[in-house]
Order: sequence, then C-alpha cells, then structure tokens
Amino acid sequence: MPKINTFKTFVSDIPKNLFSGFVVSLIALPLGLGLALASGAPPISGIIAAIVGGIVVAIIGGSNVTITGPGNGLVVVILGAITTLGEGDMQQGFLYTLAAIVISGIIMIILGFLRMGALGDFFPASAIQGMLAAIGIGIFAKQIHVMFGNLEAKGSIIELLIQIPEGIINLIKTDNSSMFYAGLVGIISLLIMIFYSKIRNRYFQLIPAPMWIVVISVGMYYYFELVSAAPYPIDKSLLIALPDDILSNFAFPDFSKIYHGNFINAVIAITLIASIESLLSIKAVDKLDPLKRRSNVNKDIRALGLATVISGFLGGLNVVTVIARSSVNVNNKGTNRSANFFHAAFLVAFILLFATELRKIPLPALAAILVFTGYKLASPENLKKVFNIGSEQLIIFLVTLLTTIATSLITGIIVGILITFFIHVIINKNILLFIKNVLKPNVLMFKEDDKYYVSVKNFASFLNYTKLKSKLDQIPETEEAIIDFSLCDFVDHSVMENMSNYTASFTRKGGHFEVIGLDDSKSGSEHPFALRKTLPKQVIPKVGVLTKRQKSIQNISEKMHWKYDAFSAQEMEELPTFGYFKTRKIDKVSNVLSNEDCTIFDVQFSEGEMIAKQVIKATMLHIHTLKPVPNFTLDKEGIFEYILDFAGYKDINIVKHPDFSKRFYLAGKNKAKIRAFFTDELVLFFESNKQFHIEATENGILVIGNERLSSVKEIKALAYFGMGLQKTI
Repeated sequence: MPKINTFKTFVSDIPKNLFSGFVVSLIALPLGLGLALASGAPPISGIIAAIVGGIVVAIIGGSNVTITGPGNGLVVVILGAITTLGEGDMQQGFLYTLAAIVISGIIMIILGFLRMGALGDFFPASAIQGMLAAIGIGIFAKQIHVMFGNLEAKGSIIELLIQIPEGIINLIKTDNSSMFYAGLVGIISLLIMIFYSKIRNRYFQLIPAPMWIVVISVGMYYYFELVSAAPYPIDKSLLIALPDDILSNFAFPDFSKIYHGNFINAVIAITLIASIESLLSIKAVDKLDPLKRRSNVNKDIRALGLATVISGFLGGLNVVTVIARSSVNVNNKGTNRSANFFHAAFLVAFILLFATELRKIPLPALAAILVFTGYKLASPENLKKVFNIGSEQLIIFLVTLLTTIATSLITGIIVGILITFFIHVIINKNILLFIKNVLKPNVLMFKEDDKYYVSVKNFASFLNYTKLKSKLDQIPETEEAIIDFSLCDFVDHSVMENMSNYTASFTRKGGHFEVIGLDDSKSGSEHPFALRKTLPKQVIPKVGVLTKRQKSIQNISEKMHWKYDAFSAQEMEELPTFGYFKTRKIDKVSNVLSNEDCTIFDVQFSEGEMIAKQVIKATMLHIHTLKPVPNFTLDKEGIFEYILDFAGYKDINIVKHPDFSKRFYLAGKNKAKIRAFFTDELVLFFESNKQFHIEATENGILVIGNERLSSVKEIKALAYFGMGLQKTI
C-alpha cells in the first residue's frame, strides 16, 4: 500500500496541495461569511474559524484530506444561542455564545482524550438524517427571506416557511429598488448554484459556483461605480459589513453567564452538533480518500476542540470537519493535511488584501448559497432514499425532523433515539431482548484457516454497535473476514449500512469482507441496508428477499449448472441416519444447492436441552454415492482423537500410506472393507485437499467443515470438493 508520510513525498506533493487549498479557499470564503451571517454572528467570525481550524488541525489533526471550518449544522444552534443568551441584544449574545464555544471546545478535547470518537456510531442513521434535514430546513427558511432582500423576517422555522409566498409577492410588487435589485442578485445567485454543475465547460468549472457569485457580485458593484451613470442600487445595509481594521477588532468571549441554565444548554447543543457533524464528515471523507487511509478520529476530535477554543477566544465560530469542502479537496488531488493549511493561508491573504472588495458583496448573494445548501440537506431525494430502506426508517426520519423543527436539536436527536428504540421493540415484540442483552458482550472474534471469523449474537443495533466495531477495526483490511449474524435475532439499519461500508473498504484494500447468517431473516425491504429480523424456525417463506450471500450462491449455481432453492422446505431425510445427528435435533434446512450427486445446505440444529440447549447453524455437504461404501468416520488427527484412541476407539492405519495415518484419524467397525475402500487415489485426494469431518453410511457421505455457516468462497470450495470426492469414489 503506497504511503505519503515520507518527507520527500510530502515536499513533492506540495504543488498539488497548494492548488487544492486555493480552490477550497474560493469556496470557504463566501461560505464562511454566509454561515456566520446566517448564525447571527459577524461575517468575519466564520473566516476566523476556517483560518484557525485550517492551521491547528493541519498541524496536530488525525485525518488526512479533511478541510475544517464553520459547519452548516451549527447555524441553527449558534443563532438560537445568540438570540437566547443576548435576550434581544445580538452583539452581547454573540459574546456570551463565544464563551459557550470555548467551553464546547474544551469538552471536545476531553472527549478526544477519553476516546469518545466511537460515540458517533451510537446515533441511529435515520435519526441523524432527520436531524440534518431539519437543520437544512432551518437554514432554508431563514435565508430565503434574506435572499429576497428582506432582513426583517422574523419568527419560528414554520412561520418563516409559511411567509415564503408572501415574500415572493412582496419582492415582485415592491417599490423599494434596493430590495428589488438585492432580491434579483439573490435569485440569479441561486440559479448559478443550481445550474453550475450542468455547464460542462472546463474553464468555467475551474472557479467554484460560490466564487462565481462573489466575482459577479463585486463586478456588478464596479460596473455601477465605473461605467453606469446610475448609482449603485443596493443599499449599504444589504452589503457585508466588515470592520475597517480587521486585525484589531477581535471580539472576546464573555463568561459571566457560565452558570446559567440557558448557557449550559447552549454548550451541550453546540458540543453535540459539532461532534456529530465532525464524526459523520470524517467517516465520509475517509471513503473518498484515494489512498484509503483511516483517520485517527479521537486525535482529530482533540485537534478540532483546541481549534475551537482558539477560534472562540479570537471571536470565531466552532471549528468542525466539513464534508463539502473536503470533497472539493479530494477532487482537486489534495493528498495530505497541508491542503487544509494552504486553504487557511489563502483565506488570510483574501481578508488582508481584498477586504474592500468583500464589503461590496450583497447579503442576498451569500444567502442564495445557503438556501441551496439547506435544500440539499432536506431535499425530497433524501426522503425517498430513507423510504426505500424501509417504512419504519421514514417514521424515524420524520419524527426526528418534525421534533427538531418544533423544539430544538438536542430534543430532536433524543426523540429520534427513543423512537428508533421503540420501533425496534415493536418489530421484535420483545423488549427483554434489548434490556437483558444490551450490556452483555455479544461479539466473539477468532482467526481460523487464515480468516478472521466474527460471530455476533442476541442483537446488533445502534445501542451496541460499538462492541462490534471495536473488533472489526482490529482486522487488517487486506485480510479476509467473515461476519456471522446467524445467532442474532435482530440487526438494525445502522449496522447493515456500516457492514456495507466495511465491505467496500476491504474490497478497496484487496481484502475480503463477507456478511453471513442473515438468510433466515425477514428484511424490511429489498434495500441492502434494510433491517433484518430472524424468522421463527418453523417459518420458511416460499419467496423472499435474497441476501447478498444468497444472491452469490445463486450465481454459483448458475455458473456450475446446479439447482438452488433459497427457501427450501426439504427435510433431508438422510441426515438423522448419520451418527453426527444421533444426539442433535434438526430444526430446518435451507439454501439447498445441489446437482445429481451432491447437495450443499445450511442446517439449523440444537444440542442439549433446557438451560444447556444450544442452537447451531452450519453448512454441510451430502454426497449420494453411486456404489456401496463402508461405514466410517474420518477426521484430522488431534488431541481429541488421541483420547479416543486411549479409550479403545482404535485408529485404522492404511499400511501403504503412513503419512496419511499420522495426519488423519480413521475409524469404523469393518476394518477390512474400510482399508479396501481407501485406494491410493482416494488417499491422495484427501491428502491434497482441505480436511473436513467426514462420515459415511449406506445413505451416502456427510462432509462437515466447522460448526458454522460457510462463506460464499467456502461454499464454492465445498462444491468442488464434493465433485472431486464423488468422482474419485
């Protein structure tokens, strides 16, 4: 795997990271100004956050290609904090909020040292989507009025949404030319954001859409200033306000409300949303990294916390990892954290050299960028994606969204978690499944035949996913891993989505990650991320949604010209005649893959009774022999076989093949027939292939690997083993 951590490679990559940092800064400049204004803060505060974040996180962060700065998710929170803490005085409210930002940064540093980065996996995926959509609607509702040139619109999110038609009519009918031209700039800016991606001119695409808006807005000002005889039509109150001497006008936080309830609520909300937004963005950007490196999340959280503390003391907003600007960085060939540093350096240059030009940008132009951003967060397409996963996910999404809009972000995400848990209980009709097992260790991992095998039992959901994740993160992505959910009664959407992410990550690095054990479960929909609930053992559906494993087995059957029945009701009458099943009760057989002579199948059976009862699912092979075979069992020689030999169960030696006799334990009553059956060719076949437990009776040969379900690769190998053994016999 190529690495870029050598000094020589770092230096050689500076040109591309310099260019990428420059392109990102073109987006970060208008977005930083816009996000600050949308938050009710001075415009420069958004730029301060981007500059401090770029420098600090580039030096001590744990990610590779992320870009940091003010985030979309915090707009509603910061605006609420300024409004609430200031009690009508926005300037004083901003100073109190800066104090909350500083405290929030300190908490993030502590969370990083406590290795709490894994908490990002605790939140249900659909609840997070609902929260982000609510944030998007909040940004949209406030900024669309600013985009129309109306700075006076007030009210809750719902009230602002209801006022939109009235705002459009007022813009059309207004006799205020300043408002009309400002609104026109806002609408044109929105059209640029919408149609930018559809213009496929590479020279046009060199400049990001937000920067085109800045260029056109400033160009319009100079047109009226230098060319047109008419005065500039937009009032100064609708232009960006930057202090004359930026370097001497840093705001300082006011900590006098530190013990007030509203202040504590603001700190909690800011910390929660900043952490969630950063964790989600870091996870998403790791997928985009061409070198497929994995970020040190806890180290990055510490760096973001420190950057937030410094930013707050300098009058800046929170510093978070931002997905949009990080994506631009990756797309422009950014390879390491220096791109984040260069993006900050260019922002410093812009502010120092072009402050005069920035004051000429109309507020509606920046509002249009945020209206487009808000729409993307809450677009109907996102609603459709959630519904495709399952109707229960849509309920979680909508409840979280509506609660967040009606109350607050903290209340919204708490309700989202509770409604997710409540729906899981309803689906399973068993609250004890979660209460009894949530704190129990439910993940077992071991290495077997050079493969990592991970078994998960009871249930796997957002409540206990961190236990599974901690094991999976120990497996090198260049290796082969099998994740078995056959002992799970329930697997939720968040876990299924994360399993898909691991599969993609392992595939990119040359490893193999396979999920098994979900074939006997009911899917919420045909979507691969849909939740899964295990069916009762007596229920065998005639048709159903095939899992990825079942689809792969079906592909094998087509290529090998075998028959496949995923939902077989076959009894496999031969099985109880084998000694292996004398003390084991067969519950059901499924996933039957067969040709004329061989049958591969998954079997569920139980051992013991009462409290000692244990349910086991395993994949086995049954061979229909064309000629009579003697009764025998064949196993790999081991300590258990030595005990059997000591107890009087004698190993049958094949005289011509002493190595075979050392490696295998062969037992049976009719030694003469067994020795005659084990020809040179058959002995060579067993010596040359993987060793299984083999039992032969008059009803055929039963081949058993490990007492677990087999992966797709193992099933294919078992099929070839069966055909080879059948041919040899």
